[in-house]
Amino acid sequence: MTGSARHVVCPACLAINRVPAERPAAQAKCGGCHVPLFTGRPVAVDAAGFDRHVAKNDIPVLVDFWASWCGPCRMMAPAYEQAAAELEPGFRLLKANTEELPELAQRFQIRGIPLLMLFAGGRPVAQQAGAVDARTIVAWARGHAAAP
Repeated sequence: MTGSARHVVCPACLAINRVPAERPAAQAKCGGCHVPLFTGRPVAVDAAGFDRHVAKNDIPVLVDFWASWCGPCRMMAPAYEQAAAELEPGFRLLKANTEELPELAQRFQIRGIPLLMLFAGGRPVAQQAGAVDARTIVAWARGHAAAP
């Protein structure tokens, strides 16, 4: 973290925003494009967006690696949406389609989906394979984000 402010990447334009600790992050808007920084929904990303969010956010980033042909991925999608509503603004939730982004699947050696991967400080800190419910996603993310 940077002093009393956190850096948060805009989900729309990818600008890096300083969000002061004394202001409610849930109400923060991008200084560039003026869209809300948090919507309570996961952000679908391309490779550049993924890299920007993971490297530049001061908050933990939770990524759902999925594909449209994957039945368990489609089953877990509503639970992941529910988790986003509960975890934001303390986390940024992303969705990375491995069918469209095979380079990410290769970079992180993803062998099965759905796969949740939690990043902190630009590095993966935990992963969870398989479809899970919203309560499990929230508890798992919070538990691993709090770990040293």
